Amino acid sequence: MLEFTHITQAAERLRGHLVHTPCAASKTLSDITGAQVFLKFENQQFTASFKERGACNKLSQLGADERRRGVIAMSAGNHAQGVAYHAQRLGLRAVIVMPRFTPGVKVERTRGFGAEVVLFGDTLDEARAHAVAMAAGQGLTFVHPYDDAEVAAGQGTVALEMLHDVPELDTLIVAVGGGGLIAGMATAAKAIKPGIEIVGVQTARFPAMVNAIKGTQHPQGSSSIAEGIAVGTPGQLPQAIIARLVDDLVLVEEGDIEQAIVMLLEIEKTLVEGAGAAGLAALLKYPERFRGKRVGLVLCGGNIDPLLLAAIIERGMVRAGRLARIRVSARDVPGSLARITATVAEAGANIDEVHHQRAFTTLSAQNVEVELVIQTRGHPHVADVLTELRAAGFDAQLV
Repeated sequence: MLEFTHITQAAERLRGHLVHTPCAASKTLSDITGAQVFLKFENQQFTASFKERGACNKLSQLGADERRRGVIAMSAGNHAQGVAYHAQRLGLRAVIVMPRFTPGVKVERTRGFGAEVVLFGDTLDEARAHAVAMAAGQGLTFVHPYDDAEVAAGQGTVALEMLHDVPELDTLIVAVGGGGLIAGMATAAKAIKPGIEIVGVQTARFPAMVNAIKGTQHPQGSSSIAEGIAVGTPGQLPQAIIARLVDDLVLVEEGDIEQAIVMLLEIEKTLVEGAGAAGLAALLKYPERFRGKRVGLVLCGGNIDPLLLAAIIERGMVRAGRLARIRVSARDVPGSLARITATVAEAGANIDEVHHQRAFTTLSAQNVEVELVIQTRGHPHVADVLTELRAAGFDAQLV
């Protein structure tokens, strides 16, 4: 089993090779949630993820023969980059097996660290099986992303730093995929401060650890924007530690994670991936559960595909009412479109898109349907725009 001494020893090995990332208070998020919120910016590591910690701790303990033969790992991206970067730094051969649909930004960065990338399978479990077979066939040392005591010990150094920097923390909220991060952090945190509460967060689409620990039977999905914690089979070592030391596990939806990503970008000016936003998503979804507590959140990764980020931001603007789609019906006569757009402008909204529809509508042939995507200041402003359009004689509806 993983012991506290393994984590303190890992911290010594990592000294000077990783960033001691900030653990800073967020006044705005504290005001919004009713908890005292502290953010651990692991997205500021060189590879933008905490995964470097476990990878560095594991690789630094390899024997001479293992170093000569090289290492192999399976990962959706962050563990891959951590292993690739530190293998390159130590002069080791690194082979990384990644699921075929891993975001391109993670694949290219992994290759950029000199690793040989093999894209195989649609899930982490399929990638893992292929990596194990390659390890046996080529004599490579398999570096598991979470079911390894040395890897988990490296991840546990996150809690050491958080409680050193903010000793008054009484709750830690940690994203859970295979469980390596929370297993290491719980081992460290409970040793330092036995009364601290540890809460794990999984996406509802991948609730494997929740099912394993709580005996539930939540169905598993096929994909998640939090691909870093989209793990179908929990690690055996982390599961045993979680069952013993973690106080609770909660689930969040995809929309909760999207909202948290946008809030961190807008409020904290920091970029996180889906897994990195899971802790804040839980805090926002269950505010009464954490109200009044001193809560530490781990922003565990910042590697997100730019196209996915663009879609999440746009959807966030829709949820906030800052981007709205309205449908306006009017007589099909010269000047109608100009009157519609002028009314929207006078109401203080900006038009993003215009669709002028004559054929595909149930209106009479003498009428036209105009669909507008508008930029507004929020839901009350959208209502004001609709009021102004109706006052001008148009039939206007929010789509």
